Amino acid sequence: MSIETLKLEIQQKRTPHFAKVVAGVLIAVGAASCSLSSPTTETQRASTERAASLVILNARVWTGEDRTTEAGKSVGMVEPTALAVVGDKIADVGSDASVRTWIGSGTKVIDAQGRRVIPGITDSHAHIISGGKQLARLKLRDVRDRQAFVQAVAAEAKAKKKGQWVLGGRWSVESWSDPASPTKDWLDPVTGNVPVFLSRMDGHSALVNSAALRLAGIDASGPTDPKGGEIERDPATREPTGILKESAMDLVSRHIPDSSPDEKYEALLRAMKHANSWGITSMHDMFAVGDLETFRRAEKEGAATVRITVYWGVTDWQSHTDEVSAYGLESDMVRLAGFKGFMDGSLGSRTAYLRQPYSDASPEMQYPRGQLTAMADPPGTFQQNVAMVDSRGLQIAVHAIGDEANHLLLNAYEYALQRNGGRDARHRVEHAQHLHIEDIPRFVTLGVVASMQPFHKADDGRYAEDRLGKERLEGSYAYRQLVDSGALVVFGSDWPVVTLSPFAGIDSAVNARILTGEVWLPSHSLTVEEALRAYTVLPPKAIHREDRLGTIEVGKLADLVILTEDPLAIPKERIGEIKVDTTVVGGEVVYARQN
Repeated sequence: MSIETLKLEIQQKRTPHFAKVVAGVLIAVGAASCSLSSPTTETQRASTERAASLVILNARVWTGEDRTTEAGKSVGMVEPTALAVVGDKIADVGSDASVRTWIGSGTKVIDAQGRRVIPGITDSHAHIISGGKQLARLKLRDVRDRQAFVQAVAAEAKAKKKGQWVLGGRWSVESWSDPASPTKDWLDPVTGNVPVFLSRMDGHSALVNSAALRLAGIDASGPTDPKGGEIERDPATREPTGILKESAMDLVSRHIPDSSPDEKYEALLRAMKHANSWGITSMHDMFAVGDLETFRRAEKEGAATVRITVYWGVTDWQSHTDEVSAYGLESDMVRLAGFKGFMDGSLGSRTAYLRQPYSDASPEMQYPRGQLTAMADPPGTFQQNVAMVDSRGLQIAVHAIGDEANHLLLNAYEYALQRNGGRDARHRVEHAQHLHIEDIPRFVTLGVVASMQPFHKADDGRYAEDRLGKERLEGSYAYRQLVDSGALVVFGSDWPVVTLSPFAGIDSAVNARILTGEVWLPSHSLTVEEALRAYTVLPPKAIHREDRLGTIEVGKLADLVILTEDPLAIPKERIGEIKVDTTVVGGEVVYARQN
């Protein structure tokens, strides 16, 4: 699908831009008097000389507001059934009767037919452009065995022209009857001279063929492993197997032709459209160098339908701090918040960094505790970099999965807090999958955000106990323990690593089901409402935007979702089946389900 086609689809679903601008100017005139407890009277509303641009009636509105007192007692409130939007902001929340008075000749009225309305969903950790590209690439996530894997690669390679690569993948073998790791020997007979680069599900290792290895100059004689990475080799012959881990992937990926600006833009439009179909109105993106201009282009051209907060994934923070500070992006659609970094790899690739060796580590395993990345080595330098960025008022979001990687990262945040006198920085741990029990209270003490992806538990539960042993699981996927401690926990997907569906994530966080169908670590689970808050109410707080987003309240931006079923009413075992009926961003319908 072309850029123009995607843009046309987006624009056809949006309300007139002029009305939005005018309404945005006028919203301040009367919004302060509009509330659920004291609705605006018809006389007051008439004085503003405008009607709502959007009204939703006959709904069950979950506002996301905290309904407890300081003593912890629930405050009884009548559940709203309707809301009105003027421009891009919520103007009224209340009963059908009160909200109907906002309807004018130009008002778009949606009858929710008794469905549940929730605040817009935020995916707090994603790779948007990468996900948009993956939508058009080879998908191996759901293949069931080696034969299907090879057949899919063969068909893709056959369709390529000279100079093109087979890209995509997101493969995982753990659920196969024979979970042997793939090698280049699987690929070479069906790909020939077509180079192949297929990321593993978690993105921390990749499978390549001999054609790709030749381009990178990798063979039995060398090169040596790069810092923070591993070229997997046959122990007897030293011949590369085709599996590259962590930074070793760069040896091949640097030879993949860059996407053109238009290709990246088309991938972004495709990704936003896909996100809207899941009720996602905001995303926190762990983005690559060069992606920022693509985001800004979408905003400038009026094609942005997802609010994007970005963390720049560069390894040299020192050289780029002035550049990040200078951007000063504070729009409601695209914001540059700070830096993204890495402490370690993943559990599936056995590169997550642990205090003790992997329980299933083989004698020949080169890194039995996993790997600290180049950014975290030496730790003293990393601490200085964290303190430097913190002193500049920027946010930091760092990938940490292993228990010792998380411990070292919290140490670095604590060092910055002590050195700089402390501020409400809300630095982040991305993933926080495996924790030492004694480190859990430190998230609250240090004001650190636990940015977690619950569907990873569904994936990793197939092999985590083998990797870690039972004893270390006490601090694994510790949603319950972190929430009970008072930590700020937000949820995302890590798309395209796994599905973008927030309902798959809620299902995992609540029902503790893994991909084999078993229930695993149920004592770590959350309630449905707690998981829903981690996708709606709390993510804006993680980026200092709780005054603008996260709840359905008068004066906040009108990001809303109408669901096909009510997650707060249906049996919790069915939450993963929920679909989205309508998605609204800034008062504009950006997705409507086709019946």
